[in-house]
Amino acid sequence: MITAKGLYKRYRKTVAVDHLSFDVRPGVVTGFLGPNGSGKSTTMRLMLGLDHGEGETLFNGRRFDTIRRPMNEVGALLEAKPFHPTRTARNHLRMLAAGNRIPDTRVDEVMEFVGLGDVRRKKPKGYSLGMAQRLGLAQALLGDPEILLLDEPTNGLDPHGIHWMRDILKTLASEGRTIFVSSHLLSEMQLMADELVVIGRGTMIFNGAVDTFVREFTQSTVVVRGPAIADLAAVLEAEGAEVQAAAGGEMLVSGVEIGKVGHLAFTAGVELHELSTRRASLEEAFMSATGSSEEFVARERVKTVVPETSAPEGASPDA
Repeated sequence: MITAKGLYKRYRKTVAVDHLSFDVRPGVVTGFLGPNGSGKSTTMRLMLGLDHGEGETLFNGRRFDTIRRPMNEVGALLEAKPFHPTRTARNHLRMLAAGNRIPDTRVDEVMEFVGLGDVRRKKPKGYSLGMAQRLGLAQALLGDPEILLLDEPTNGLDPHGIHWMRDILKTLASEGRTIFVSSHLLSEMQLMADELVVIGRGTMIFNGAVDTFVREFTQSTVVVRGPAIADLAAVLEAEGAEVQAAAGGEMLVSGVEIGKVGHLAFTAGVELHELSTRRASLEEAFMSATGSSEEFVARERVKTVVPETSAPEGASPDA
């Protein structure tokens, strides 16, 4: 169990993390979301005591700096390449293992587990970003901890690696471990996470189940298709529904539950060929929830100014 209480961090006049409090439960994957500059990485550093600030975080009831052998209880991956440039990958992990009384056999075990067994004797400075992420995960798993904090662990991984990471984290959570992971890949987070912590500009926006987040910040749409759905539109609008024509002869209805749409179609004698619910994605909910918290907003288009050219003296402007 992770319990964060009143986490606060200020950089001069800018508040990066504003009194965040949340719980991360064991047995589920909890995603940590927010726009760039929202304070996710700073929050994770505060949780582990790597940044000075206010508040505290308890890991199974204890602060991180009071745990005698932290790697055996909390595994963390906060940077892609925090490795010594001259050591081999295996020796890097052996050094960390020695400080936590972890045997070398465990080093070889985790390197095989993350798929780096064949390159264990190479120096990480030559690793790709994806390979460095795998080595970082091996480091986090070295002590077989009950709790994992991972900041953007899929960054740099190819599609197979992303799928592998998702399966690994879900499997670890099913074993009763506590998984707290940030990512910008919202489609992947929708497949992986069970619960969410969503922040914007350092403040809490949402903490709870993924499905609840999507329901709260989006609106489900009922898809209706049939030969005479135009006759149904007026009936639905009379009930307060919003009706919109779509491609393929479909009609999109919002503001009314699917059961109500079916009942109104039946009483109006309108034949239907399709009646289904189209639920919004996590990405749509995220954009809706955090739109006002985005720090860096790009313009959609930059206007191009074409300089005027002067016509030769005595020539017509249209020449």
